[in-house]
Amino acid sequence: MQTVIIHGQSHKGSTYHASHMLAEKLGGELTEFFLPKDFGEFCCGCTNCIVKSHTKCPHYEKLDPITKALDEADVIILASPVYVFHATGSMKALLDHYGWRWMVHRPEEKMFKKQAVCISTAAGGGMRSTNKDMAHSLFYWGVGRVYKYGFAVAATDWNGVSDKKKAKVEKATDSLAKKILNRKDNVKPSVKTKAMFSVMRLAQKNGWNQADVDYWKEKGWMEKKRPWKG
Repeated sequence: MQTVIIHGQSHKGSTYHASHMLAEKLGGELTEFFLPKDFGEFCCGCTNCIVKSHTKCPHYEKLDPITKALDEADVIILASPVYVFHATGSMKALLDHYGWRWMVHRPEEKMFKKQAVCISTAAGGGMRSTNKDMAHSLFYWGVGRVYKYGFAVAATDWNGVSDKKKAKVEKATDSLAKKILNRKDNVKPSVKTKAMFSVMRLAQKNGWNQADVDYWKEKGWMEKKRPWKG
């Protein structure tokens, strides 16, 4: 089992500890990235990734190690504390760079057989909207199964979190790990994901972007082949 965690911030607070707790229970190899330390660029809207190639992005060299880690992982964990009821700006800046990977453009077929988890924490609220920020991208990447876990810690750091709340995190991550491990090597995308793929497939028949049309044809998706089969 290969897991990659992308941390929406660089300090090791409650969100960090919760994501690590889950990763340790999954076992196997773990790769981590801390934002903005490992990637802090903002998308400049040049559209090179969409109309030409993702290799034409001005930040391609910095982004590529993260892209490769996402592709190699069995499980993707996006972890962000709540910043004004949303994911951190660093997390948003990273996800902005993957617009070309949305199903409307050129989704990576490996994603359809992966699992992912969105984890968020806050002293009070905002976990639902924060997880939604991250899950939105995961869905449109085509990730086969996406889980969400958010919890209020009533503290500003992990040391201040009560033992009772930490025990709840242990229990929740136990449950998540069990679900993920039970689906290992047998991940199937949801009906909603398959339906969205079908809509995007129809859109490519009269696609405006030649790079996308060529990609879909090369993959065989305009015929009977599907990324979650075989």
